[in-house]
Amino acid sequence: MSGVLALTVFVVAFFFIATEKVNKVKVVLVAAGVMAVFGLIPGAEVFFSEHEGIDWNVIFLLFGMMVIVGIIKQTGVFDYLAIWAAKKSQGRPYRLMVMLMAITGVASPFLDNVTTIMLVAPVTIMVCARLAIPAAPYLIAEVLASNIGGAATLIGDPPNIIIGSRAGLTFNDFLVHMAPIVVVVFVAFVLMTRVMFRRSFHYNPDRVAEVMALQERRAITDPKLLIRCLVVLALVVVGFGLHAIVHVEPSIVALLGAGVMLLVARADVSETLREVEWPTLVFFMGLFVMVAGLVHTGVIATIGTWAVGAVGDNFFGAATALLFGSAVLGAFFDNIPYVATMAPIVEGLVAQAPDAGTGQALWWAFALGADFGGNGTAVAASANVVAIGIAARSGHPISFWQFTKYGILVTVVSSVMAWVYVWLRYFA
Repeated sequence: MSGVLALTVFVVAFFFIATEKVNKVKVVLVAAGVMAVFGLIPGAEVFFSEHEGIDWNVIFLLFGMMVIVGIIKQTGVFDYLAIWAAKKSQGRPYRLMVMLMAITGVASPFLDNVTTIMLVAPVTIMVCARLAIPAAPYLIAEVLASNIGGAATLIGDPPNIIIGSRAGLTFNDFLVHMAPIVVVVFVAFVLMTRVMFRRSFHYNPDRVAEVMALQERRAITDPKLLIRCLVVLALVVVGFGLHAIVHVEPSIVALLGAGVMLLVARADVSETLREVEWPTLVFFMGLFVMVAGLVHTGVIATIGTWAVGAVGDNFFGAATALLFGSAVLGAFFDNIPYVATMAPIVEGLVAQAPDAGTGQALWWAFALGADFGGNGTAVAASANVVAIGIAARSGHPISFWQFTKYGILVTVVSSVMAWVYVWLRYFA
């Protein structure tokens, strides 16, 4: 009964988020409160449990990077990069989109997709303003590219970190098994965008001529501060890359980086905190509590166990169920808590596999489904929510369905391609 009630609250909340009849932050806070009143969440544990509560690693990673980006923005480097990108693409919309997607797709596997979006989105908004073109299509394309590119490595997408830890998979394992299909899917996605966003490609020759005449170096307002900020950012990036070795969470790295950045920039704390996307952080907290209700009442475990149990000892069928099931469920329940909940179920299934190779294939199917499912809806992955928050704050709102109509298509195509890859590589 509690599971039915939790699922009902979640579905009603998701309806209001999708239709945007009520502000999404209000929706998740009310839904989280209702779940708490009816005892559908694990009490005070919702503030401490990684699997049945708020994932503070995600919250503080976002907060730290928001502070870092807010300070870097003061140097004028984003305007510099905007002018540079506009000039390199000669103002041609599709060429510009490919350039921004390529930067995002290459950076995401090494920075993680959330961090990449937080760095690239401000540049995108500025370059679009310079060229007098709508920013929303470019931001959506970048988010989709970041979720695809981030799937290639252990640190590129948060679900991969959870899977790697549970399955004992290394950075190199992800590169060998995930990167090949990610490259293929990314190329297909780049080609798809030419058609998907064709109505959004506008070319304004007058604005292009103005931008081509600009000297991008003049956009840098404080070169000395920029150098200090880039040094700190480089150290943060190195910290992200080494976190699995030194056993320091990315959130701690981001917070340390934010603190050092405040010191070296001698920034006004009050001014810097105004740059933080507080509604986005609160939305995540409420969403994590909502999902905690589904986890605590056994809804997600029941769905996962049923899906896996339905395939019996047909391990290709199990891989298929994991891949497509994860793509669908991860799109609606946020792929981070979904993966954290399903990982023990997958581990049990892997233990029944006839050999280690088949067992690993199940993990890869699970990872591909969860990662590519992150493109499914506007709330399916952290990068999606962050980008939509940045867009809204900058005066370029992206609605739930504006994002989702593209995300669903990309998720379907990428999941089918991943399924063919899993079959050919591990079962054919």
